[in-house]
Amino acid sequence: MKLYFAKGTISIAVAIALHEADLTFEPIRLDFRAGEQSGADYLAINPKGRVPALVTEQGILTETGALLDYIADIAPEAGLRPSDPVLAAKMREAMYYIASTMHVNHAHKLRGHRWADQQSSFNDMKAKSVQTMTDSATYVENHVLTGPFVLGDTVSLADAYLFVACSWLEADGVQVSAFPKIDAFMQAMRARASVARVIADNMI
Repeated sequence: MKLYFAKGTISIAVAIALHEADLTFEPIRLDFRAGEQSGADYLAINPKGRVPALVTEQGILTETGALLDYIADIAPEAGLRPSDPVLAAKMREAMYYIASTMHVNHAHKLRGHRWADQQSSFNDMKAKSVQTMTDSATYVENHVLTGPFVLGDTVSLADAYLFVACSWLEADGVQVSAFPKIDAFMQAMRARASVARVIADNMI
């Protein structure tokens, strides 16, 4: 498999999950500043011009949540998705919140062109992102983390997703030290071999 990623983006959640599942893959880095995600070569792989994209023997897959579920499907022995339907739903509840709300809040800081055309709008969205990301951190602190991880003591797909989203908080103006559950979660994740690997590989 080949994983197309950009440093510090949500695509790193897929790399973490691949390592957690002990699956072999080739990481291929895209330079967003150089606009490689918009080049013809990459658009032939993912016409959305975004990451991640995972090249498999069966074809190309995109979208973080879909790739995480794919990893759980092909490596069930890793236990990254609980068999209990309620716990699986709670895991996806966290993942969908990150995808639909927290990630969007973060994107407003630097990618306002997705929603508006005026510089004044970009400035407003960037300023607002401090509040909205703080709101997201508050929600995660109070309603997502049920223990060291999203599902208590058990690591799941949601933790790979949440780790990357929470890695954006400080740069987005959020004081992580004000959120002890998030702070402890980040420390617990950094202690895992999967996260240590992506850090060592300069992916995040």
